[in-house]
Amino acid sequence: MTYFTAFAATLVSFLAIDLVWITKVVRPLYEREVPGLLRDTPRLGGALLFYVAYVAGIVLFAVRPGMAQQSVGTTLAYGAAFGALAYATFTVTNYAVLNQWTLTLVVTDIAWGAVLTGVAGACGFYAARLID
Repeated sequence: MTYFTAFAATLVSFLAIDLVWITKVVRPLYEREVPGLLRDTPRLGGALLFYVAYVAGIVLFAVRPGMAQQSVGTTLAYGAAFGALAYATFTVTNYAVLNQWTLTLVVTDIAWGAVLTGVAGACGFYAARLID
């Protein structure tokens, strides 16, 4: 039950924070940096697959080690590292192969991946400790 609670809390916090980020920051940034790239409406099946798989990764690679050490700091550090690496995989690959991908997008995406993943993991950590 502990990991289910951690997963649910991580998913809810990740979705809530990311929704604000995407609508307020990313969409305008991408429209300026790589115009015409974004769809008018996202493919929800792909988004769902990403969010479920990625949050499972956060729980496995950040929340679980933090819980084992009873340390939110561990969760934050592992979450930030996992997030930076995962988001770098996407954005650095794009930078390598897409004509219009900019260094601004690379830096922004990696920083956001680190912050969002660490914070969402910490939410899952605290929820699991409080509820279970």
